[in-house]
Amino acid sequence: MTKLTLGSHPHMLGFEQLERLLERTAKTGNEGYPPFNIEQTSDYSYRITLAVAGFSESDLSITVEDRQLVIRGRQRDDSEDRVFLHRGIAARQFQRSFVLADGVDVGEAHMENGLLHVDLTRTKPESVVQTIQIRKG
Repeated sequence: MTKLTLGSHPHMLGFEQLERLLERTAKTGNEGYPPFNIEQTSDYSYRITLAVAGFSESDLSITVEDRQLVIRGRQRDDSEDRVFLHRGIAARQFQRSFVLADGVDVGEAHMENGLLHVDLTRTKPESVVQTIQIRKG
């Protein structure tokens, strides 16, 4: 029995990119750090909020790579000249990826009380009706 994939199904023409997107999303190993929220702020806008306590703006980078929003954090380890009796807060790095649908654009990002907010907007889809002419012969 052969495996029927989304891109090879006879009624799903042109969905090969969606299948690759689903595979790529399944492979991203986001371990749960940092925690995040995704909220819908209006009919056509969203906000992703990450809890990034201990990170400054210069420790964070936000990029869009191939319709994928990538947020990276890297803290500088300045503990070389300090003596810790207990070290429960580790300087750690992270990478969080969010796949963006076509028509979703990344707006502004800002920090507030240890939370990084990234605003997204979605363009309103146009209703398109196309009539196809049938040639004779």
